[in-house]
Amino acid sequence: MDYLIIKINEGERRLDIWIDFPEGSKFPCPICNTLDCPVHDTNTRTWRHLDFFEHQTYLHGRIPRINCPHCKVHQVNVPWARENSGFTLLMETMFVLFAQTMQISQIAKKFGLRDKQIWRVIEHYVKDAIKKSDLSDVTSVGVDETSRREGHEYITVFANLDSGRIIHICKGKDSSTIISFANSLKSHKGTLEQISDFCCDMSPAFIKGITETFPKSSIIFDKFHVMKLVNQALDEARRLEQTLNGFLKKTQMIWLKNPSSLTKKQLETLGGLKDMNMKNVRLII
Repeated sequence: MDYLIIKINEGERRLDIWIDFPEGSKFPCPICNTLDCPVHDTNTRTWRHLDFFEHQTYLHGRIPRINCPHCKVHQVNVPWARENSGFTLLMETMFVLFAQTMQISQIAKKFGLRDKQIWRVIEHYVKDAIKKSDLSDVTSVGVDETSRREGHEYITVFANLDSGRIIHICKGKDSSTIISFANSLKSHKGTLEQISDFCCDMSPAFIKGITETFPKSSIIFDKFHVMKLVNQALDEARRLEQTLNGFLKKTQMIWLKNPSSLTKKQLETLGGLKDMNMKNVRLII
């Protein structure tokens, strides 16, 4: 590409750049790399580029199709954009970087684009990253479900606990999600035997799926859900015993808070309660 024409429209705050090649140019075949293939015809394309001093910037160019003696007619690849994209590689890189901290709607508004245009770019690079993902070193996996939207539509998320990286997401929250993860693991250079442990909540579906699909793996219940059950049991015992012991009334937070977070008065109250032979005290000792 030898010819370059630049036009600035200050009123529209727009910069247009035309790129062209001289007549008689020859190009390598994008399939077999045969050199010096003659041009068969051209297609004119336009790509949105990074803004230049708050001017929307567009690249325009005639993209040649070459006539290869071995592979027939094929369009050459341009170094600044991927095939079938309306954005330059630098522009797509900007979208991916922004998407890590911004909503897609915010990115679209910033660049004057539609949400779907940004989503198509993000989807391409996410699929490409998943395709290239190597899970051969994963040994510890965290599993949790979350609501996808209002109602009862759930997704289950799997993470590599050693790196904190998300390694699989699938619909649902039943035992089939474990099978889905197992299939993904095997398709990305992993084996079922390499997973030494799963960390999850006490969902019977997760326990069933892990036990059946990963029989050699240990199951570790995450601290959050364990402590949630302990606190529930502690509060239920307090509610039952406070009908017999008036000292337990209005002491809920004393039993549930971390001792280091208690006030001096709360610590004194807790010390007095510990001297009583109550079920609540036996639960926390």
